[in-house]
Amino acid sequence: MTQVSIVYHSGYGHTAEQAKAVARGAQKVSGVTVNLLTVDEAQEKWDVLKASDAIVFGSPTYMGSASAQFKGFMDASSKAWYTRDWQNKIAAGFTTSASQSGDKLNTLIQLTVFAAQHGMIWVGQDLLPGNNHSKGSVNDLNRLGGFLGAMAQANSDQGPDVAPLQSDLLTAEHLGERVATIAQRFSKSA
Repeated sequence: MTQVSIVYHSGYGHTAEQAKAVARGAQKVSGVTVNLLTVDEAQEKWDVLKASDAIVFGSPTYMGSASAQFKGFMDASSKAWYTRDWQNKIAAGFTTSASQSGDKLNTLIQLTVFAAQHGMIWVGQDLLPGNNHSKGSVNDLNRLGGFLGAMAQANSDQGPDVAPLQSDLLTAEHLGERVATIAQRFSKSA
């Protein structure tokens, strides 16, 4: 049984919706168990992360980087870093911000470096960018054009019942399915 864990922080609920979408995607893959953990829950379940074949990291983008709460989780992972508990596991990431850009790429780079420090194998988004030509729309998958991970945009005056857009959630779902498929492939070959 392949195990995928999703560790996230969500300040206003938007990133939680994105995390649930990643989980839905991973659950589409037969033989995969999914653990959906907030950063607080994850810090009580290091053994679950150690047993996982893949860990997907998610944080809102605040002030151009991961939230302080997610950074706290990163810092708390130093024992797992030292003992190489996550080495050779599959990793991926996702983020949400209120602005179209919002410097989300910087957060994904931060998550990628974090995974690299743990010796993990990063999986990016394989979707071509959407909404980048005259026939495109905000309903396209990967409408924000991210390759390093799943990006979502949520208007600051709308709650998680409305934002992020469905296309952003489907993009996150696609990433979850991709990660689970690759993790399953890796766990079978080990």
